[in-house]
Amino acid sequence: MSSVWAARTALYIVRWGPPAGTSVFLCSRQAHHASVPSCNSTSHQYPSSRRSAATKENQKHQRSKSATDQSIELKIAESCKNFRRFITDPGLIDSVVKCLAPYGSSRTAPIIMDCNPGPGILTQALLDAGHKVFALENNSDFLPSLERIQKNRNGQLKVVHCDFFKIDPWSEGLVQPPSMYSSTLMKTLNISEVPWAADVPLKVFLMLGHKKERILLWRQIYSLYQRLSVYRFGRVELNVFMTENQYLKLISRPGDFMKYKALSVLFQVACDIELLHKEPTSSFLTPAKFRNPSMTKSGGFPDDGLCLVRITPRRNLFSENFTTADGSTFIHMIKQLLATRKSKLIDKLDNLAPGNGKDLLKSLALPMNIVTGCIYPEEYKLLFEILSHSEEFNPSFVLDEIYEDVAVPCY
Repeated sequence: MSSVWAARTALYIVRWGPPAGTSVFLCSRQAHHASVPSCNSTSHQYPSSRRSAATKENQKHQRSKSATDQSIELKIAESCKNFRRFITDPGLIDSVVKCLAPYGSSRTAPIIMDCNPGPGILTQALLDAGHKVFALENNSDFLPSLERIQKNRNGQLKVVHCDFFKIDPWSEGLVQPPSMYSSTLMKTLNISEVPWAADVPLKVFLMLGHKKERILLWRQIYSLYQRLSVYRFGRVELNVFMTENQYLKLISRPGDFMKYKALSVLFQVACDIELLHKEPTSSFLTPAKFRNPSMTKSGGFPDDGLCLVRITPRRNLFSENFTTADGSTFIHMIKQLLATRKSKLIDKLDNLAPGNGKDLLKSLALPMNIVTGCIYPEEYKLLFEILSHSEEFNPSFVLDEIYEDVAVPCY
């Protein structure tokens, strides 16, 4: 418990001092050339610039053939029945490649899981930059072109018919592509489990659809706090294109009753959140059926913007006072406390630990009349650690909701 009391003292300083800001690494098209080294930097194991004339001629032939294949794939993208955004703009591709391998990273280029690459234009740029890439594509129409790229890359690319958002489905029975169990996927990709405190074993790049992004983020939270699914293999890093509104909710701070919600607290407790790049939706390609004269080419309004956000699980998330066994209870406690953000915290605490709300607030040096929407994420985690070791803690207040969620799985 000594670590809990040390953390309590530190949080007192954090609360009454200036709040720590969210880190931002902007990789804009105008500025990223000055802050990020070129793809020929010695900080990565990129292909040598000294190539024979025969090699250059072979690459020229491959690029010509690739351009033909891409034109076919772009026609497939145009005719997709489901809403998707595709990255085809050269400037955006350049920005994304540099954001995924920022200055100061390790000498070995990181492994990237490119989710739903579609035409594979970004995928090829990542390969050219020296990355090893796992391409997970849910639309079988795109697979032939991706597999042709795979044949010419000598093991640098692995293509799998899989949808990242359908990994470890809730439904029981036979699972067929693009659905897949994470254990099967990781075995196919030859990825082994590593300790939580180890370096990030995998960078996942994906785009969240604006209608389902909140649901998908909740699914990641449940898996992350319990080290399930892909997080069983280590601190998997997400690099996500999401709406600006959703990004602002993730980084919102106490007192912002419109945006500061349970998802904000849970992500800020568990992860470092960085804004890498912001791009107007007009830079993305969407299927023709989702366009109309009042909307831009991307299927969004002109002023819409998408944010590329890096979400990295923290090494110190788990400890002897907060384990994966506590994850589900903590999530549901936060959901209950933040359901009404202007409720008095002392009333909620008296439900969790009857008659002890006042003492708990004193132990954290919090005002007696403070409301749930004014508590910092770090304070919520410490509060849970204290409660979970208290004899007065009444877990049934939280467990009732857990049982309801098990009966009707949803986020």
